[in-house]
Amino acid sequence: MLFMVIERFKNGDSEAIGERFKRSGRMLPEGVAYHASWIDAAGTCCFQVMEAPDPASLNAWIGRWEDLVDFEVIPVVTSSDFWSAAHPK
Repeated sequence: MLFMVIERFKNGDSEAIGERFKRSGRMLPEGVAYHASWIDAAGTCCFQVMEAPDPASLNAWIGRWEDLVDFEVIPVVTSSDFWSAAHPK
C-alpha cells in the first residue's frame, strides 16, 4: 500500500528533526519503504510518499519520531491505478 504521510513539525522546529535524521537516518522498520518527500517553503511541514503492507506497519516508525512530529497518514493510490479501477476496459 502507498501512503501520503504529512508530518507537521512540533513548534515548527525543523532543526531537531534534521539533527536526528543526520545522526540516525530515517529509522524505518523492515517492510516500510520511503519513496519521496517534499518540505513546505516555511520548513514546518513534510509530505512523504511511503509504502508498507498496511497502516499498522508505519507505527514503529511513527513512534520513533512522534516526540518531534505530528503525523497524518492517508492511504493513497496512483492516479493510473485509480482510473483503471474506476473505469475498467
